[in-house]
Amino acid sequence: MKIEETFIKDLVVVEPTVFGDERGYFFEAYSKTKFKDLGIEIEFVQDNQSFSKKGTLRGLHYQNPPFAQTKLVRVLEGEIIDVAVDLRKDSPTYGKSFSVLLSAENKKQLLVPQGFAHGFSVISETASVMYKCDQFYNKASEGGIKFDDPSLNIDWGMNLDEAIVSEKDQILPFIDNCNSLF
Repeated sequence: MKIEETFIKDLVVVEPTVFGDERGYFFEAYSKTKFKDLGIEIEFVQDNQSFSKKGTLRGLHYQNPPFAQTKLVRVLEGEIIDVAVDLRKDSPTYGKSFSVLLSAENKKQLLVPQGFAHGFSVISETASVMYKCDQFYNKASEGGIKFDDPSLNIDWGMNLDEAIVSEKDQILPFIDNCNSLF
C-alpha cells in the first residue's frame, strides 16, 4: 500500500497493493496496521455505500465539528470523478479543490480528512461507491457547497446542464456563504 500526496495538506490518494493471477485479484482496501505504518491513525466507525447512474452528481457535503467526518472513498463498480474542497479557514489552500478519477479498475482511494467538503460525479454507466467514516451521520451538523460554485471551477467531467442532482444539493450555498465551522 502506498500514499500519494496531493497539493493540499492531509488530503491523500491511497493505492493498495494488488495481487493478481489467473483467478483474478486480491487486495487489502483497508488495514489499520498498514495505515498506521503510513502515519494515518483513524478510527473508522461506519461504512456507507451508494449506487448511482451515469450523470449523477452528489455533493459537495460536510459535517461541522464536533461531528466532522474523515472519509476513505473507493469505487466498487464503475468510475467517478471524486472531489474534495478544503474548508479549513487557516489553511493556505482554503477554497481549493482536488479531483481524482476513482474506479473499480484503478482501485485508488481518496482519504478526505475532516475540514473538507466532498462530492463525486458518475462518468460510467453506473457506479457503486463505498466510503468509511470516522464519525456517525448527524443531521444537525450537515452542510454543503453548491457543486457549480464558480469560485471553485471544478471540472466534474460532465455537462452540468445534464447532471442529475438532488433538490437538496441544487439549493446549497456557494462557499462564501456556507456555514462551515472549520
